[in-house]
Amino acid sequence: MKKITFKFKHLLSLFFLVGLASVILSYKNPVVQDLKISTKDTLTEAQKRLPENALKGLTLAQGLEITPFAVEPMLKNPTNIDVDQRGRVWVTEAYNYRPNINKNPTNPMGDRIVILEDLNGDGKADTSKVFYQGTDLNAPLGICVLGKKVIVSQSPYIWAFYDDNGDDKADRKEVMFSGIGGEQHDHGAHAFTFAADGKLYFNLGNEGKQLKDKDGNDVLDQDGDPIGPKKYKQGMVFRCDTDGSNVECLGNNFRNPYEVAVDSYGTMWQSDNDDDGNKGTRINYVMPYGNYGYTDEMTGAGWNANRTNIEEQIPLKHWHLNDPGEVPNLLQTGAGSPTGMVIYEGKLLPEIFQGQMIHCDAGPNVVRSYPVQKNGAGYTAESINIIKGENDNWFRPADVSVAPDGSLIVADWYDPGVGGHGAGDQTKGRIYRVAPKGAAYAVSKEDYSNPAGAVDALQNPNLAVRYLAFSALQGMGTKAVAELENCWKNNEDPRMRARAFWVLVKMNGIDSKKYIQQAIKSDNADLRIMGIRAAQELNAELLAVVKELVNDKDAQVRRECAVVLRHNKAPEAAALWTKLAIQHDGKDRWYLEALGIGADKQWDRFFAAYLNTIKNPLLTEGSRDIVWRARTDIALPYLSTLAADAKEPLKSRLRYFRAFDFNESDAKSTALINIIKQNTSNDVQLNKIALQSLNKKNIADNIELQKPLNEVLLAIYGSNDYVEFVNKFDAKKEDKNLLKLSIDSANTTIGKNAIALLLQMGGNQLVMTTINGKDTAKQSSAVNVLSRVGSKESVEIMQAVLNSTTASQKLKLQTAQSIGKSNLGEQTVLALLKEKKMD
Repeated sequence: MKKITFKFKHLLSLFFLVGLASVILSYKNPVVQDLKISTKDTLTEAQKRLPENALKGLTLAQGLEITPFAVEPMLKNPTNIDVDQRGRVWVTEAYNYRPNINKNPTNPMGDRIVILEDLNGDGKADTSKVFYQGTDLNAPLGICVLGKKVIVSQSPYIWAFYDDNGDDKADRKEVMFSGIGGEQHDHGAHAFTFAADGKLYFNLGNEGKQLKDKDGNDVLDQDGDPIGPKKYKQGMVFRCDTDGSNVECLGNNFRNPYEVAVDSYGTMWQSDNDDDGNKGTRINYVMPYGNYGYTDEMTGAGWNANRTNIEEQIPLKHWHLNDPGEVPNLLQTGAGSPTGMVIYEGKLLPEIFQGQMIHCDAGPNVVRSYPVQKNGAGYTAESINIIKGENDNWFRPADVSVAPDGSLIVADWYDPGVGGHGAGDQTKGRIYRVAPKGAAYAVSKEDYSNPAGAVDALQNPNLAVRYLAFSALQGMGTKAVAELENCWKNNEDPRMRARAFWVLVKMNGIDSKKYIQQAIKSDNADLRIMGIRAAQELNAELLAVVKELVNDKDAQVRRECAVVLRHNKAPEAAALWTKLAIQHDGKDRWYLEALGIGADKQWDRFFAAYLNTIKNPLLTEGSRDIVWRARTDIALPYLSTLAADAKEPLKSRLRYFRAFDFNESDAKSTALINIIKQNTSNDVQLNKIALQSLNKKNIADNIELQKPLNEVLLAIYGSNDYVEFVNKFDAKKEDKNLLKLSIDSANTTIGKNAIALLLQMGGNQLVMTTINGKDTAKQSSAVNVLSRVGSKESVEIMQAVLNSTTASQKLKLQTAQSIGKSNLGEQTVLALLKEKKMD
């Protein structure tokens, strides 16, 4: 989740984050130089916050300089920015953010969208125009400028504003999407991005939950299913046409992805925020249609719920990374409040940043890049600071965009805190420009009226320029083909070639298959991948393309082939998937998950074809991996063999037991029951793990499982696992053991959970027997642990003690002192006092 007040993290104090930042950002890359406050500058706290001192608390990457483009009062509280083709900075403001929480004043006219413009080329805004202000605008989270259309994201709506007459004022507003959750919440709708394929990409945080059209009807995904919680979990990533049609959901189960960034080949990247305070923020390569593991894929349980083969470290546990079906993270960045992101495809900044992500993280006060290296079917990355608030912990970068000249434009929310939906300051906000030293802010005027000029504009690093160029070239039709083909065939930069390619294949009346064939025969793997993506988007003989590349030497090309087979019903799809699967070496999780995505909902057919080729999937590391990932009953005998293999340490077999949890058929329970029956060495730990994937009906239907269950309960008594097992299998005969555990461990979470479960199972009378007994120590412990539960049953028992005519005065006094520890108990005490039923 991102809580920079708006994009800033929940529940983390500023001081905690600042302390963490010193650790997380202590890495010193040689590109970083000092730009700190000099020892001669002794500023008061108030002086530090003045705009004229803004740069003194920052450090910057070597060779770059940072200059203020605009500061308060020209703008305030910027949440998101975009830079248009003229180099003007469009800003969404959030003055009216959560006033009931913050007790802050509000502007009755509503929040604003402002346009900041540098008229004289000195790199500083000279004017601030209000494009739109209205009571319907309350803390918007995203803006995307596409010529005369401006897309604004603010749950529950996505709006398209139009400036029809070019006077920099919104003339009309239309709803593109509606029904999005997260109103006045930074886990709702986020910004749109125009990509080289002519599509729009956007995402929702985990409060968004669903997508409706302008009339409130369900938006259907690429499979024809409603986009909502029945199919998708938590945060989601989307692609659609520029008019909002043809929506595809490209990934789900994020927590709060803030802005999806797409390179010219169509590769998607984004950040994600952890569940606050767990040092698990991450950067993701978004493999299309992947599950990203914020909650349990099958049950929806939270990341900290117990599970077989659970990760040992919280930042890894956070994303279910040991589970089959979870796409790996590119990079985990510790504690933070990740916000806006772009792919920098300009030439102005140093080479290390070219073609890379540029990303804001407001928590540790930093703008970073993550130079990526290919690694099999996936990637590795490092983290390099571009700007850091070394001596200014109010620096809260909210968003970053690329200007037409290739410089970076950074929005700074500028606020003391990052938590609890708070806004500590309402009046400040800054926009900075980052460029090489001495580089003037010179925005050349592009010529979109002819093919040569439009193709030149297509190569601009600014997305607004590229949108206009793409649109102009599409409008020119065949007249633009020669210039586009020249760029496609001869440009030395493959990213520029990619942009020309996308215009060509999307042009009406053009044989896109010709260019797709050229792309998949390229020596450049990224262009071959792009060819596959284009074939899928255009439904242009996709399987023929996959067939040509199924044995490609590059694992990333084969990864893409696997992904695009998803839900393909053609008879030859299974054979193609098999050819890809037999090339899995067991060491590349990215490749394995691509195979899993490709086989989704067709595992029976695909795995059967795989077995026809390899015969025994237990012989190699790669085939055992596929058994682990498979979602079909056909794989269960092999999975059972791997899970029960006593020659292997139990710890290394936990992954196979966890895989059973992703199968919901009766065959799964039969396989697990057989493992228990065949456990002739009576390995209690093995039985415990096998039982964990069964349910109480399995126990009820198989009396022979009662003995192993009793042995497991005896072995794990006193632990949280014990309480979970009693609950899972509704083992009511354990009621006395639960009571003993709760009294012996009254001051622990285990004791609290034990008494809560006992009451849930109807053990009230057993508890009352203890309280009415003669053992005063047990009486006291029982009241103590009951006070920590806060359920209807626990409060009723404590109230009965207060009303008792036989309980000792000492016990009644302890009960009176502790009953109010829970919310329900507190309400009960107030009611008793009001009714004069308690002294």
